[in-house]
Amino acid sequence: MAPDRSAPPDAEPYRVHAVRYATLETLRSAAFLGGDPSGGTIRLDYFVWTIEGNGRTFVVDTGFKAPVAERRGRQWLRCPTEGLRALGIDAAQVQELIVTHLHYDHAGNLDLFPRARLHLQEREMRFVTGRLMCFRHGSFSGLIEQEDVITLVRSLFEGRIAYLDGHAEIAPGLQLHRVGGHTPGLQVVRVWTERGWLVLASDATHFYENIAAERPFHAFVDLAEMFDGWRAVRALADSPEHIIPGHDALVMRQYPAAPGLEGIAVRLDAEPAFSGMAAAAAASAPGH
Repeated sequence: MAPDRSAPPDAEPYRVHAVRYATLETLRSAAFLGGDPSGGTIRLDYFVWTIEGNGRTFVVDTGFKAPVAERRGRQWLRCPTEGLRALGIDAAQVQELIVTHLHYDHAGNLDLFPRARLHLQEREMRFVTGRLMCFRHGSFSGLIEQEDVITLVRSLFEGRIAYLDGHAEIAPGLQLHRVGGHTPGLQVVRVWTERGWLVLASDATHFYENIAAERPFHAFVDLAEMFDGWRAVRALADSPEHIIPGHDALVMRQYPAAPGLEGIAVRLDAEPAFSGMAAAAAASAPGH
């Protein structure tokens, strides 16, 4: 059944921001499954996201800490909570936290949100506490930080995890949809905005190029489910220009900066300055 694209009758449009906290320049051949013959580079930006409206504030993902950035060779720009603070959001007071999945760059500061209820797919918890963590493969335990899992278990025993199984509407005009692929419990966020239904795709598509050219990112647990996830993301978004990838540096160029926060936070419910999908298609064209 196709998703309902009409305006939710009981919700005002939400404001949505992407907050950049780290970056990495890497070879394109290292980013895409099967490599890349161009020999060029590509930039990954690392984000957390905010959703505000209808009297509530949701933070999506929590980023990683400076020691993790140093150990993994990422350029750490600031603690994600500093970017949130610049938007007027105090992490210590946040009540609602959406965790798209439990890789180190999405779940590394859970301790800084002590009051938040965590919206998480139950199978993602099974993944990070199950038998696949016995393998050192990069797509499995290599992308998980032990301390993040320990913090998560503490949150569980504090009664702060709201487990999901598949799809759920957690507030009027705000939906979570499990797509899997990259991890078993990866979920995307569908949110109603002034410009329609927006999808924060997180790592269902790291770059526009993954989904536009059907070129998978190199890390996954189920390749077929990753392809199915692209189909789901396209169906959930009002158009390709309503899809927000999890790590594409184009996002910071496409969308207007929050006042005084150039290079730190951009407003995603505003119209983009150009098509990220078109730019990605051009980048992946033969001979580029």
